[in-house]
Amino acid sequence: MNTLTELLSFWQAQAGKLGQQTLQHIGLTAAALVLGVAVGVPLGLLLTRRPRLAPWVLGGAGILQTIPSIALLGFLIPALGIGPGPAILALFLYSLLPIVRNTLAGVQSVDAAVVDAARGLGLTDGQVLRRVELPLALPVLLAGIRTAAVINVGVATLAAYIAAGGLGEFIFGGIALNNPAMILAGAIPAAVLALVFDGLLAGLQRLSGQQRGHAGRALLLALPLLAGLYLLPRATSKLLAGFSPEFVGRSDGLPGLRQRYGLDPASVVLAPALVYEAARAGDVDLIDGYSTDGRIRAYDLRVLRDDRHAFPPYQAVPVVRRQTLAAHPELGPALAHLAGQLSDSVMTELNYRVDYRHETPRAVARSFLRRRRLWCAPQAVTGATIRLGSKIFGEQYILAELYAALIRGYTHLGVETKTGLGGTTICAEALRTGAIDLYPEYTGTGLLVVLQPPAATLDSLGPDPAAVLGYVRREYRRRYQLEWLAPLGFNNTYALLMRRRHAQRLGIGTVSELSAYLAGE
Repeated sequence: MNTLTELLSFWQAQAGKLGQQTLQHIGLTAAALVLGVAVGVPLGLLLTRRPRLAPWVLGGAGILQTIPSIALLGFLIPALGIGPGPAILALFLYSLLPIVRNTLAGVQSVDAAVVDAARGLGLTDGQVLRRVELPLALPVLLAGIRTAAVINVGVATLAAYIAAGGLGEFIFGGIALNNPAMILAGAIPAAVLALVFDGLLAGLQRLSGQQRGHAGRALLLALPLLAGLYLLPRATSKLLAGFSPEFVGRSDGLPGLRQRYGLDPASVVLAPALVYEAARAGDVDLIDGYSTDGRIRAYDLRVLRDDRHAFPPYQAVPVVRRQTLAAHPELGPALAHLAGQLSDSVMTELNYRVDYRHETPRAVARSFLRRRRLWCAPQAVTGATIRLGSKIFGEQYILAELYAALIRGYTHLGVETKTGLGGTTICAEALRTGAIDLYPEYTGTGLLVVLQPPAATLDSLGPDPAAVLGYVRREYRRRYQLEWLAPLGFNNTYALLMRRRHAQRLGIGTVSELSAYLAGE
Protein backbone atom coordinates (compact mmCIF):
# COMPACT_ATOMS: atom_id res chain seq x y z
CA MET A 1 0.00 0.00 0.00
CA ASN A 2 2.89 2.32 0.81
CA THR A 3 4.43 1.69 -2.62
CA LEU A 4 1.09 2.46 -4.30
CA THR A 5 0.83 5.77 -2.41
CA GLU A 6 4.42 6.64 -3.38
CA LEU A 7 3.67 5.70 -7.00
CA LEU A 8 0.60 7.94 -7.19
CA SER A 9 2.50 10.80 -5.54
CA PHE A 10 5.38 10.35 -7.97
CA TRP A 11 3.06 10.38 -10.98
CA GLN A 12 1.39 13.52 -9.70
CA ALA A 13 4.70 15.29 -9.13
CA GLN A 14 6.15 14.15 -12.46
CA ALA A 15 3.00 14.42 -14.61
CA GLY A 16 4.66 16.64 -17.22
CA LYS A 17 7.71 14.43 -17.47
CA LEU A 18 5.53 11.32 -17.66
CA GLY A 19 3.55 12.77 -20.55
CA GLN A 20 6.71 13.72 -22.43
CA GLN A 21 8.26 10.30 -21.92
CA THR A 22 5.07 8.53 -23.01
CA LEU A 23 4.94 10.52 -26.26
CA GLN A 24 8.61 9.79 -26.87
CA HIS A 25 8.00 6.10 -26.26
CA ILE A 26 5.07 6.01 -28.69
CA GLY A 27 7.13 7.93 -31.24
CA LEU A 28 10.10 5.56 -31.01
CA THR A 29 7.89 2.49 -31.32
CA ALA A 30 5.89 3.88 -34.24
CA ALA A 31 8.99 5.08 -36.11
CA ALA A 32 10.54 1.61 -35.87
CA LEU A 33 7.27 0.01 -37.02
CA VAL A 34 7.11 2.35 -40.04
CA LEU A 35 10.56 1.17 -41.09
CA GLY A 36 9.71 -2.44 -40.24
CA VAL A 37 6.59 -2.41 -42.41
CA ALA A 38 8.29 -0.49 -45.23
CA VAL A 39 11.15 -3.00 -45.41
CA GLY A 40 9.71 -6.18 -43.91
CA VAL A 41 6.54 -6.49 -45.99
CA PRO A 42 8.25 -6.05 -49.40
CA LEU A 43 11.01 -8.39 -48.25
CA GLY A 44 8.48 -11.02 -47.20
CA LEU A 45 6.68 -10.66 -50.53
CA LEU A 46 9.98 -11.07 -52.36
CA LEU A 47 10.58 -14.33 -50.52
CA THR A 48 7.22 -15.66 -51.75
CA ARG A 49 8.60 -15.34 -55.28
CA ARG A 50 12.17 -16.38 -54.34
CA PRO A 51 11.61 -19.16 -51.77
CA ARG A 52 15.25 -20.30 -51.94
CA LEU A 53 16.26 -17.05 -50.23
CA ALA A 54 13.85 -17.55 -47.36
CA PRO A 55 16.13 -19.65 -45.07
CA TRP A 56 18.95 -17.12 -45.44
CA VAL A 57 16.83 -14.02 -44.87
CA LEU A 58 14.83 -15.48 -41.98
CA GLY A 59 17.99 -16.90 -40.46
CA GLY A 60 19.68 -13.50 -40.59
CA ALA A 61 16.66 -11.80 -39.03
CA GLY A 62 16.59 -14.51 -36.38
CA ILE A 63 20.23 -13.89 -35.51
CA LEU A 64 19.43 -10.20 -35.00
CA GLN A 65 16.74 -11.22 -32.50
CA THR A 66 19.29 -13.15 -30.43
CA ILE A 67 21.62 -10.16 -29.95
CA PRO A 68 20.99 -8.61 -26.51
CA SER A 69 19.36 -5.20 -26.86
CA ILE A 70 21.97 -3.29 -24.88
CA ALA A 71 24.76 -4.96 -26.89
CA LEU A 72 23.10 -4.01 -30.19
CA LEU A 73 22.82 -0.40 -29.04
CA GLY A 74 26.49 -0.52 -28.05
CA PHE A 75 27.44 -1.64 -31.56
CA LEU A 76 25.40 1.15 -33.16
CA ILE A 77 26.59 4.05 -30.98
CA PRO A 78 30.10 4.39 -32.55
CA ALA A 79 28.50 4.79 -35.98
CA LEU A 80 25.37 6.79 -35.13
CA GLY A 81 26.20 8.48 -31.82
CA ILE A 82 23.61 8.81 -29.08
CA GLY A 83 19.97 9.83 -29.38
CA PRO A 84 17.00 8.45 -31.34
CA GLY A 85 19.02 7.28 -34.38
CA PRO A 86 20.55 4.11 -32.94
CA ALA A 87 17.45 3.44 -30.84
CA ILE A 88 15.08 3.49 -33.83
CA LEU A 89 17.48 1.42 -35.94
CA ALA A 90 17.79 -1.20 -33.20
CA LEU A 91 14.00 -1.40 -32.79
CA PHE A 92 13.61 -1.67 -36.58
CA LEU A 93 16.04 -4.61 -36.69
CA TYR A 94 14.13 -6.37 -33.91
CA SER A 95 10.82 -5.88 -35.76
CA LEU A 96 12.02 -7.45 -39.01
CA LEU A 97 11.71 -11.13 -38.11
CA PRO A 98 8.00 -11.23 -37.12
CA ILE A 99 6.96 -8.95 -40.00
CA VAL A 100 8.96 -10.77 -42.71
CA ARG A 101 8.04 -14.22 -41.41
CA ASN A 102 4.32 -13.47 -41.09
CA THR A 103 4.18 -11.79 -44.50
CA LEU A 104 5.72 -14.89 -46.06
CA ALA A 105 3.52 -17.26 -44.06
CA GLY A 106 0.38 -15.27 -44.81
CA VAL A 107 0.86 -15.30 -48.58
CA GLN A 108 1.89 -18.96 -48.58
CA SER A 109 -1.27 -19.86 -46.63
CA VAL A 110 -3.56 -18.54 -49.38
CA ASP A 111 -5.40 -21.44 -51.04
CA ALA A 112 -3.61 -22.37 -54.26
CA ALA A 113 -6.97 -22.96 -55.96
CA VAL A 114 -7.97 -19.34 -55.33
CA VAL A 115 -4.68 -18.14 -56.84
CA ASP A 116 -5.10 -20.42 -59.88
CA ALA A 117 -8.64 -19.14 -60.38
CA ALA A 118 -7.43 -15.56 -60.32
CA ARG A 119 -4.77 -16.30 -62.89
CA GLY A 120 -7.40 -18.12 -64.99
CA LEU A 121 -9.35 -14.87 -65.08
CA GLY A 122 -6.36 -13.22 -66.72
CA LEU A 123 -4.88 -11.36 -63.72
CA THR A 124 -1.18 -10.68 -63.88
CA ASP A 125 1.17 -11.80 -61.12
CA GLY A 126 1.18 -8.29 -59.62
CA GLN A 127 -2.61 -8.10 -59.72
CA VAL A 128 -2.92 -11.52 -58.07
CA LEU A 129 -0.62 -10.30 -55.30
CA ARG A 130 -2.46 -7.00 -54.73
CA ARG A 131 -6.06 -8.16 -55.20
CA VAL A 132 -6.01 -11.74 -53.91
CA GLU A 133 -2.96 -12.79 -51.91
CA LEU A 134 -2.35 -9.64 -49.86
CA PRO A 135 -6.00 -9.15 -48.76
CA LEU A 136 -6.26 -12.80 -47.74
CA ALA A 137 -2.86 -12.74 -46.02
CA LEU A 138 -3.58 -9.51 -44.14
CA PRO A 139 -4.72 -11.13 -40.84
CA VAL A 140 -1.46 -13.10 -40.58
CA LEU A 141 0.57 -10.05 -41.66
CA LEU A 142 -1.12 -7.91 -39.00
CA ALA A 143 -0.26 -10.57 -36.41
CA GLY A 144 3.41 -10.07 -37.30
CA ILE A 145 3.13 -6.30 -36.97
CA ARG A 146 1.30 -6.84 -33.69
CA THR A 147 4.15 -9.00 -32.35
CA ALA A 148 6.74 -6.48 -33.52
CA ALA A 149 4.87 -3.64 -31.81
CA VAL A 150 4.78 -5.41 -28.45
CA ILE A 151 8.49 -6.30 -28.72
CA ASN A 152 9.38 -2.72 -29.60
CA VAL A 153 7.46 -1.19 -26.71
CA GLY A 154 9.48 -3.33 -24.32
CA VAL A 155 12.87 -2.84 -25.97
CA ALA A 156 12.26 0.92 -26.34
CA THR A 157 12.73 1.29 -22.57
CA LEU A 158 16.47 0.79 -23.22
CA ALA A 159 16.47 3.89 -25.44
CA ALA A 160 16.70 5.98 -22.28
CA TYR A 161 20.24 4.72 -21.76
CA ILE A 162 21.41 6.45 -24.94
CA ALA A 163 19.59 9.78 -24.54
CA ALA A 164 16.66 8.79 -26.74
CA GLY A 165 14.10 9.35 -23.99
CA GLY A 166 11.06 7.23 -23.33
CA LEU A 167 9.70 5.59 -20.20
CA GLY A 168 13.00 3.86 -19.52
CA GLU A 169 14.25 7.07 -17.86
CA PHE A 170 12.05 6.39 -14.82
CA ILE A 171 12.82 2.67 -14.87
CA PHE A 172 16.61 3.00 -14.90
CA GLY A 173 16.54 5.88 -12.46
CA GLY A 174 14.50 3.71 -10.10
CA ILE A 175 16.90 0.79 -10.50
CA ALA A 176 19.90 3.00 -9.75
CA LEU A 177 18.21 4.40 -6.64
CA ASN A 178 16.48 1.14 -5.62
CA ASN A 179 13.19 3.04 -5.74
CA PRO A 180 10.30 0.64 -6.52
CA ALA A 181 7.78 3.46 -7.02
CA MET A 182 10.03 5.11 -9.60
CA ILE A 183 10.54 1.81 -11.43
CA LEU A 184 6.78 1.19 -11.54
CA ALA A 185 6.19 4.78 -12.70
CA GLY A 186 7.86 3.85 -15.98
CA ALA A 187 7.12 0.13 -16.15
CA ILE A 188 3.33 0.37 -15.75
CA PRO A 189 2.80 2.94 -18.56
CA ALA A 190 5.11 0.88 -20.79
CA ALA A 191 3.03 -2.23 -20.12
CA VAL A 192 -0.17 -0.27 -20.80
CA LEU A 193 1.26 0.98 -24.10
CA ALA A 194 2.11 -2.59 -25.10
CA LEU A 195 -1.47 -3.65 -24.34
CA VAL A 196 -2.90 -0.68 -26.27
CA PHE A 197 -0.80 -1.41 -29.38
CA ASP A 198 -1.65 -5.11 -29.12
CA GLY A 199 -5.35 -4.44 -28.62
CA LEU A 200 -5.66 -2.01 -31.53
CA LEU A 201 -3.89 -4.34 -33.94
CA ALA A 202 -5.92 -7.30 -32.67
CA GLY A 203 -9.04 -5.28 -33.43
CA LEU A 204 -7.84 -4.77 -37.00
CA GLN A 205 -7.38 -8.53 -37.40
CA ARG A 206 -10.99 -9.18 -36.40
CA LEU A 207 -12.50 -6.82 -38.99
CA SER A 208 -14.18 -8.17 -42.12
CA GLY A 209 -12.29 -8.23 -45.41
CA GLN A 210 -13.18 -4.80 -46.83
CA GLN A 211 -13.09 -3.12 -43.43
CA ARG A 212 -9.71 -4.70 -42.77
CA GLY A 213 -8.36 -3.28 -46.01
CA HIS A 214 -9.49 0.23 -45.10
CA ALA A 215 -8.11 -0.19 -41.58
CA GLY A 216 -4.77 -1.41 -42.95
CA ARG A 217 -4.44 1.72 -45.08
CA ALA A 218 -5.38 3.83 -42.05
CA LEU A 219 -2.64 2.09 -40.09
CA LEU A 220 -0.09 2.99 -42.76
CA LEU A 221 -1.10 6.63 -42.39
CA ALA A 222 -1.31 6.56 -38.59
CA LEU A 223 2.14 5.12 -37.90
CA PRO A 224 4.08 8.05 -39.42
CA LEU A 225 1.86 10.47 -37.51
CA LEU A 226 2.52 8.62 -34.26
CA ALA A 227 6.23 8.59 -35.04
CA GLY A 228 6.02 12.35 -35.36
CA LEU A 229 5.13 12.57 -31.66
CA TYR A 230 8.83 12.17 -30.98
CA LEU A 231 9.46 15.43 -32.82
CA LEU A 232 7.10 17.55 -30.72
CA PRO A 233 8.81 20.70 -29.44
CA ARG A 234 10.84 20.30 -26.27
CA ALA A 235 12.61 22.66 -23.93
CA THR A 236 15.59 24.17 -25.69
CA SER A 237 18.75 25.53 -24.18
CA LYS A 238 22.12 26.88 -25.21
CA LEU A 239 23.59 23.99 -23.24
CA LEU A 240 22.42 20.38 -23.31
CA ALA A 241 23.26 18.29 -20.27
CA GLY A 242 23.67 14.52 -20.16
CA PHE A 243 23.16 13.03 -16.70
CA SER A 244 23.29 9.49 -15.35
CA PRO A 245 20.03 8.09 -13.89
CA GLU A 246 21.36 8.04 -10.32
CA PHE A 247 22.51 11.67 -10.48
CA VAL A 248 19.06 12.78 -11.67
CA GLY A 249 17.31 11.20 -8.69
CA ARG A 250 19.78 11.52 -5.81
CA SER A 251 19.32 14.32 -3.32
CA ASP A 252 23.03 15.14 -3.61
CA GLY A 253 22.76 15.21 -7.40
CA LEU A 254 20.54 17.28 -9.64
CA PRO A 255 17.81 17.89 -6.99
CA GLY A 256 20.45 19.38 -4.68
CA LEU A 257 21.74 21.64 -7.45
CA ARG A 258 18.21 22.84 -8.18
CA GLN A 259 17.73 23.72 -4.53
CA ARG A 260 21.09 25.41 -3.99
CA TYR A 261 21.65 27.07 -7.39
CA GLY A 262 18.25 27.03 -9.11
CA LEU A 263 19.99 24.99 -11.81
CA ASP A 264 17.73 23.11 -14.22
CA PRO A 265 19.32 22.77 -17.67
CA ALA A 266 17.72 21.00 -20.60
CA SER A 267 18.98 17.45 -20.14
CA VAL A 268 18.87 13.88 -21.37
CA VAL A 269 19.50 10.68 -19.42
CA LEU A 270 22.50 8.56 -20.36
CA ALA A 271 23.96 5.27 -19.22
CA PRO A 272 26.82 6.01 -16.77
CA ALA A 273 29.29 4.39 -19.17
CA LEU A 274 28.28 6.81 -21.96
CA VAL A 275 28.26 10.12 -20.08
CA TYR A 276 31.93 10.96 -20.60
CA GLU A 277 31.94 9.71 -24.19
CA ALA A 278 28.96 11.95 -24.99
CA ALA A 279 30.83 14.98 -23.62
CA ARG A 280 33.98 14.17 -25.55
CA ALA A 281 32.04 13.70 -28.80
CA GLY A 282 30.17 16.99 -28.28
CA ASP A 283 26.76 15.30 -28.14
CA VAL A 284 26.15 17.05 -24.81
CA ASP A 285 27.79 20.12 -23.25
CA LEU A 286 27.46 19.41 -19.53
CA ILE A 287 27.71 16.13 -17.62
CA ASP A 288 27.86 14.79 -14.11
CA GLY A 289 30.99 12.98 -13.03
CA TYR A 290 33.41 12.37 -10.21
CA SER A 291 36.26 14.67 -9.31
CA THR A 292 38.90 11.89 -9.38
CA ASP A 293 37.79 10.30 -12.66
CA GLY A 294 40.73 9.66 -15.00
CA ARG A 295 38.72 10.70 -18.05
CA ILE A 296 38.74 14.31 -16.86
CA ARG A 297 42.39 14.46 -17.81
CA ALA A 298 42.08 12.18 -20.81
CA TYR A 299 39.21 14.13 -22.41
CA ASP A 300 40.38 17.61 -21.33
CA LEU A 301 37.32 18.38 -19.23
CA ARG A 302 36.91 21.19 -16.70
CA VAL A 303 35.48 20.51 -13.24
CA LEU A 304 33.12 23.37 -12.36
CA ARG A 305 33.84 24.55 -8.83
CA ASP A 306 30.96 23.95 -6.41
CA ASP A 307 31.20 27.44 -4.90
CA ARG A 308 28.02 27.09 -2.80
CA HIS A 309 28.90 23.63 -1.45
CA ALA A 310 25.91 21.75 -2.81
CA PHE A 311 28.01 18.59 -2.75
CA PRO A 312 29.16 17.39 0.69
CA PRO A 313 32.59 15.79 1.31
CA TYR A 314 32.94 12.38 -0.30
CA GLN A 315 35.82 10.70 1.50
CA ALA A 316 36.31 7.12 0.34
CA VAL A 317 36.04 4.68 3.26
CA PRO A 318 35.55 0.89 3.52
CA VAL A 319 32.24 -0.02 5.19
CA VAL A 320 32.22 -3.39 6.94
CA ARG A 321 29.69 -5.45 8.86
CA ARG A 322 30.55 -5.35 12.57
CA GLN A 323 29.66 -9.02 12.80
CA THR A 324 32.32 -9.79 10.17
CA LEU A 325 34.98 -7.74 12.00
CA ALA A 326 34.19 -9.51 15.26
CA ALA A 327 34.33 -12.97 13.67
CA HIS A 328 37.57 -12.25 11.82
CA PRO A 329 39.72 -9.81 13.84
CA GLU A 330 42.58 -10.12 11.35
CA LEU A 331 40.44 -8.43 8.66
CA GLY A 332 40.61 -4.90 10.15
CA PRO A 333 44.44 -4.67 10.23
CA ALA A 334 44.64 -6.01 6.67
CA LEU A 335 42.27 -3.33 5.38
CA ALA A 336 44.08 -0.64 7.40
CA HIS A 337 47.17 -0.96 5.18
CA LEU A 338 45.35 1.17 2.60
CA ALA A 339 44.32 3.94 5.00
CA GLY A 340 45.61 7.34 3.86
CA GLN A 341 47.46 5.84 0.88
CA LEU A 342 45.33 7.33 -1.91
CA SER A 343 45.38 11.08 -2.49
CA ASP A 344 43.12 12.76 -5.06
CA SER A 345 45.94 12.89 -7.60
CA VAL A 346 46.95 9.26 -7.03
CA MET A 347 43.38 8.03 -7.41
CA THR A 348 42.93 10.12 -10.54
CA GLU A 349 46.04 8.53 -12.03
CA LEU A 350 44.81 5.01 -11.24
CA ASN A 351 41.43 5.81 -12.76
CA TYR A 352 43.15 7.24 -15.84
CA ARG A 353 44.99 3.98 -16.38
CA VAL A 354 41.77 1.97 -16.21
CA ASP A 355 39.33 4.34 -17.91
CA TYR A 356 41.55 5.63 -20.71
CA ARG A 357 44.50 3.29 -21.11
CA HIS A 358 42.23 0.29 -20.58
CA GLU A 359 44.48 -1.51 -18.13
CA THR A 360 42.64 -4.02 -15.98
CA PRO A 361 41.68 -2.95 -12.44
CA ARG A 362 43.56 -5.96 -11.06
CA ALA A 363 46.79 -5.06 -12.85
CA VAL A 364 46.53 -1.42 -11.74
CA ALA A 365 45.82 -2.45 -8.13
CA ARG A 366 48.77 -4.85 -7.98
CA SER A 367 51.12 -2.31 -9.53
CA PHE A 368 50.12 0.28 -6.95
CA LEU A 369 50.55 -2.10 -4.01
CA ARG A 370 53.99 -3.12 -5.25
CA ARG A 371 55.10 0.52 -5.59
CA ARG A 372 53.94 1.20 -2.02
CA ARG A 373 55.56 -2.05 -0.80
CA LEU A 374 52.20 -3.31 0.38
CA TRP A 375 52.02 -6.32 -1.92
CA CYS A 376 52.13 -9.78 -0.33
CA ALA A 377 51.70 -13.04 -2.17
CA PRO A 378 48.34 -14.71 -1.44
CA GLN A 379 48.38 -17.01 1.57
CA ALA A 380 46.76 -20.41 1.78
CA VAL A 381 43.04 -20.11 2.47
CA THR A 382 42.15 -21.80 5.74
CA GLY A 383 39.41 -19.48 6.97
CA ALA A 384 36.02 -18.20 5.89
CA THR A 385 35.31 -16.33 2.65
CA ILE A 386 34.85 -12.56 2.72
CA ARG A 387 32.28 -11.29 0.19
CA LEU A 388 33.57 -8.03 -1.22
CA GLY A 389 31.19 -5.80 -3.19
CA SER A 390 31.50 -2.73 -5.38
CA LYS A 391 29.43 -0.38 -7.48
CA ILE A 392 29.50 -0.36 -11.25
CA PHE A 393 32.31 2.02 -12.25
CA GLY A 394 36.07 1.78 -12.68
CA GLU A 395 37.18 3.38 -9.42
CA GLN A 396 35.13 0.93 -7.38
CA TYR A 397 36.60 -1.98 -9.32
CA ILE A 398 40.11 -0.72 -8.51
CA LEU A 399 39.32 -0.35 -4.81
CA ALA A 400 37.74 -3.81 -4.72
CA GLU A 401 40.90 -5.31 -6.26
CA LEU A 402 43.10 -3.44 -3.78
CA TYR A 403 41.16 -4.80 -0.83
CA ALA A 404 40.95 -8.28 -2.29
CA ALA A 405 44.75 -8.37 -2.67
CA LEU A 406 45.29 -7.13 0.89
CA ILE A 407 42.90 -9.72 2.35
CA ARG A 408 44.55 -12.53 0.40
CA GLY A 409 48.06 -11.35 1.22
CA TYR A 410 47.70 -10.53 4.92
CA THR A 411 45.15 -13.12 6.09
CA HIS A 412 44.17 -16.73 5.47
CA LEU A 413 40.66 -15.65 4.50
CA GLY A 414 39.19 -16.31 1.10
CA VAL A 415 37.70 -13.53 -1.04
CA GLU A 416 34.65 -13.60 -3.26
CA THR A 417 34.18 -10.39 -5.25
CA LYS A 418 30.71 -9.21 -6.24
CA THR A 419 31.51 -6.22 -8.43
CA GLY A 420 29.07 -4.12 -10.41
CA LEU A 421 26.20 -4.32 -7.91
CA GLY A 422 24.66 -1.13 -9.30
CA GLY A 423 23.63 1.97 -7.37
CA THR A 424 24.26 3.02 -3.81
CA THR A 425 21.08 1.70 -2.27
CA ILE A 426 21.61 -1.73 -3.81
CA CYS A 427 25.10 -1.98 -2.28
CA ALA A 428 23.90 -0.63 1.07
CA GLU A 429 21.03 -3.10 1.19
CA ALA A 430 23.34 -5.99 0.25
CA LEU A 431 25.63 -5.01 3.12
CA ARG A 432 22.82 -4.66 5.64
CA THR A 433 21.29 -8.04 4.73
CA GLY A 434 24.63 -9.88 4.74
CA ALA A 435 24.79 -10.56 0.99
CA ILE A 436 28.23 -8.91 1.12
CA ASP A 437 30.61 -8.24 4.02
CA LEU A 438 32.17 -4.96 2.92
CA TYR A 439 32.40 -2.47 0.08
CA PRO A 440 34.03 0.96 -0.47
CA GLU A 441 31.65 3.88 0.03
CA TYR A 442 31.81 7.68 0.16
CA THR A 443 30.84 9.73 3.19
CA GLY A 444 28.65 12.17 1.29
CA THR A 445 26.78 9.32 -0.35
CA GLY A 446 26.19 7.57 2.96
CA LEU A 447 25.01 10.85 4.45
CA LEU A 448 22.55 11.97 1.81
CA VAL A 449 21.44 8.79 0.06
CA VAL A 450 21.30 6.29 2.92
CA LEU A 451 20.91 8.27 6.16
CA GLN A 452 19.00 11.28 4.73
CA PRO A 453 19.21 13.47 7.87
CA PRO A 454 17.03 16.58 8.32
CA ALA A 455 18.13 19.90 6.88
CA ALA A 456 19.14 21.22 10.30
CA THR A 457 21.61 18.37 10.73
CA LEU A 458 23.08 18.93 7.27
CA ASP A 459 23.55 22.62 8.03
CA SER A 460 25.30 21.82 11.30
CA LEU A 461 27.74 19.45 9.58
CA GLY A 462 28.53 21.85 6.74
CA PRO A 463 31.42 21.01 4.41
CA ASP A 464 33.70 19.69 7.22
CA PRO A 465 34.98 16.20 6.16
CA ALA A 466 35.71 15.13 9.76
CA ALA A 467 32.24 16.15 10.96
CA VAL A 468 30.52 14.32 8.11
CA LEU A 469 32.59 11.17 8.67
CA GLY A 470 31.92 11.26 12.41
CA TYR A 471 28.17 11.59 11.93
CA VAL A 472 27.99 8.87 9.27
CA ARG A 473 30.12 6.54 11.39
CA ARG A 474 27.92 6.98 14.47
CA GLU A 475 24.62 6.62 12.63
CA TYR A 476 25.66 3.55 10.62
CA ARG A 477 26.86 1.91 13.81
CA ARG A 478 23.63 2.73 15.66
CA ARG A 479 21.14 1.94 12.90
CA TYR A 480 22.72 -0.85 10.91
CA GLN A 481 25.59 -2.34 12.95
CA LEU A 482 27.98 -1.33 10.18
CA GLU A 483 31.44 0.11 10.68
CA TRP A 484 33.17 2.86 8.68
CA LEU A 485 36.91 2.29 8.95
CA ALA A 486 39.76 4.75 8.29
CA PRO A 487 39.48 6.94 5.13
CA LEU A 488 41.62 6.06 2.14
CA GLY A 489 42.82 9.63 1.70
CA PHE A 490 40.94 11.00 -1.32
CA ASN A 491 37.70 12.91 -1.74
CA ASN A 492 35.77 11.80 -4.81
CA THR A 493 32.96 14.33 -4.88
CA TYR A 494 30.23 14.62 -7.45
CA ALA A 495 31.08 17.27 -10.03
CA LEU A 496 29.68 19.06 -13.06
CA LEU A 497 31.99 18.87 -16.05
CA MET A 498 32.31 20.68 -19.37
CA ARG A 499 34.78 20.48 -22.22
CA ARG A 500 37.59 22.81 -21.18
CA ARG A 501 37.64 24.90 -24.35
CA HIS A 502 33.87 25.29 -24.35
CA ALA A 503 33.84 26.37 -20.71
CA GLN A 504 36.67 28.87 -21.32
CA ARG A 505 34.88 30.33 -24.32
CA LEU A 506 31.73 30.87 -22.27
CA GLY A 507 33.62 32.09 -19.20
CA ILE A 508 32.21 29.35 -16.96
CA GLY A 509 34.37 28.09 -14.12
CA THR A 510 31.90 27.64 -11.27
CA VAL A 511 28.41 26.23 -10.90
CA SER A 512 27.15 29.73 -10.03
CA GLU A 513 28.51 31.06 -13.33
CA LEU A 514 26.83 28.17 -15.13
CA SER A 515 23.53 28.96 -13.43
CA ALA A 516 23.85 32.65 -14.33
CA TYR A 517 24.63 31.78 -17.95
CA LEU A 518 21.57 29.52 -18.23
CA ALA A 519 19.37 32.13 -16.52
CA GLY A 520 20.41 34.69 -19.13
CA GLU A 521 19.30 32.58 -22.10
